[in-house]
Amino acid sequence: MTVTHSDTQAGFPPVRRLELERPWSWLSAGWQDLWQAPGVSLTYGALFCLVSFAITAGVFLADLTYLLLPLTAGFMLIGPMLAVGLYETSRRLETGQPVTLGAALFVATRSPMRLAFLGVTLMIVLLVWMRLATLLFALFLGTTQFPPLSEIVPTLLFTANGLLLLIVGSAAGALLAALVFAISVVSVPLLMERDVDFMTAVITSIKAVTRNPKPMLLWAWLVALLTACGLVTLYIGLIVTFPLVGHATWHAYRDTIGR
Repeated sequence: MTVTHSDTQAGFPPVRRLELERPWSWLSAGWQDLWQAPGVSLTYGALFCLVSFAITAGVFLADLTYLLLPLTAGFMLIGPMLAVGLYETSRRLETGQPVTLGAALFVATRSPMRLAFLGVTLMIVLLVWMRLATLLFALFLGTTQFPPLSEIVPTLLFTANGLLLLIVGSAAGALLAALVFAISVVSVPLLMERDVDFMTAVITSIKAVTRNPKPMLLWAWLVALLTACGLVTLYIGLIVTFPLVGHATWHAYRDTIGR
C-alpha cells in the first residue's frame, strides 16, 4: 500500500492505493472483531433482524407488498449509516477501550451534525429509489393493480413487461447503489472518528473508490453478497452477516485512509 501525499497538502486525508486482495483481509479482521465482542455484535445484528421483521410486517399489513423487493434493495443504500455502532465497536477493540452495547447504540461521534446530514442524504436517495421503483412498476405492469407477492417473481421472469422491468429496475438500482457506495464507503466512519466537514468526507470517499477501483469493486461485491445471504434467509442470517460487514467496513476505512 502507498499513501498519496497530495491529498494532505490539499487539506484532505491521504488515500492509500490498495492491492486487489485487501478486501479479504478486511473480512478476516471483521470476523475477528465479531468474535472478540460477540455479545455486542450479535445483539446488534439481532436488533437489526427484528427491525427488518417489523418493517416487513408493516408492509404486509398496509397491503404494500409490491414495495417489498425495492425496500429490500434499498437496504443497501442506508446500510452504511445503520452500522455506525459496529464501527465504534471495532474502534474500541482497536484502542483497548471498553466495549459495551450502550456505546454501540449511542455513539459519541466527532462530527455529529455532518454525519446526520450524510444520513439524511442517504435517506433522500432511498426515497428517490422507492419513488422510482413505484413509477417503473406502474410503467411496465400498469397502474390498475400491482400483482400480489406470490405472482411478482413469475411476472418478472416469465413476461415480456416483467423482464423489461427487471432489467431497467436493476440498472437504475445499480447506478444508485454505485453512487451511494462511492460517497459513503469511507465517509461514514471518517465522520464518526474525525472532525471533518461533509464535503471533505464525501470527496475523500469518492477518491478512495476512484483510486482503487478493482479492490473497491470486489469489496462492493462482497458486501452485496453477504447482505443478500442475510436477506434470503428471512433476515436470520443478518444476525451474523450485518455485524461482519460492519466490522469489516471499519477495517476497510482504516486500511484506505491514512491517519
